[in-house]
Amino acid sequence: MTTNNPLLKVDHAGIQFGGLKAVSDINMEINPGELIGLIGPNGAGKTTFFNLLTGVYVPTEGSISLNGGKLNGMPPFKITRKGISRTFQNIRLFGELSVIDNVKVAYHSLAKHSMFSSVFRLPNHFSGEKEMEEKAIEFLKIFNLEGYKDDLAKNLPYGQQRRLEIARALAAYPKLLLLDEPAAGMNPHETKDLMELISFIRERFNLTVILIEHDMSLVMGVCERIYVLDHGQLIAQGTPKEIRNNPKVIEAYLGEEVV
Repeated sequence: MTTNNPLLKVDHAGIQFGGLKAVSDINMEINPGELIGLIGPNGAGKTTFFNLLTGVYVPTEGSISLNGGKLNGMPPFKITRKGISRTFQNIRLFGELSVIDNVKVAYHSLAKHSMFSSVFRLPNHFSGEKEMEEKAIEFLKIFNLEGYKDDLAKNLPYGQQRRLEIARALAAYPKLLLLDEPAAGMNPHETKDLMELISFIRERFNLTVILIEHDMSLVMGVCERIYVLDHGQLIAQGTPKEIRNNPKVIEAYLGEEVV
């Protein structure tokens, strides 16, 4: 599933807030189709790194490229259009909108009809809205949420809200999907289902996925390679087996040197 040209290239990237280096000197190459884990203790800089990839923060050092095109300084909505979509550690759904409207909001960025046609209710407005409705229902069916399409998002059980957030991220048709702790708050059964779902959508949509997660059974079970952050710096990378036995990783998690 991989090629010689990386989809994502991170070259000595980092960000400094005042005198604090939150993330520093990150080097990473992610190939098309890979499912990558990003782990580390709390406060290691994982979500900050996602914010760099998505334009929430602008790197103060280094560069980030997608398909060879530099992303530095590009606003988040343009990075989404370039092909990076994400979920959040704390669920950020539009709670007062219906389930289907949450998905349609993401698909709107790709809509073929213009604001002019919507304001004046031209024929392509109605055909565009019909297409969005059909596409949104397709995504909801994948996540077994079509039966809740008219419910308010805030009324969904927690695990289904997580699924809806992933569905919304997919509705932007990304090349690279960033999942920030998707198993947070889930029970073991829900986590197992999520593992299968992540593998399925990666294959179904030909996606590249980077996964931040504290649940090691999920990371070790689905990821092909894993990067480890600690205090804003990469301390290790490798296969799940290599990471599991890496002394630096064990020290970072246990807080003591392994001899």
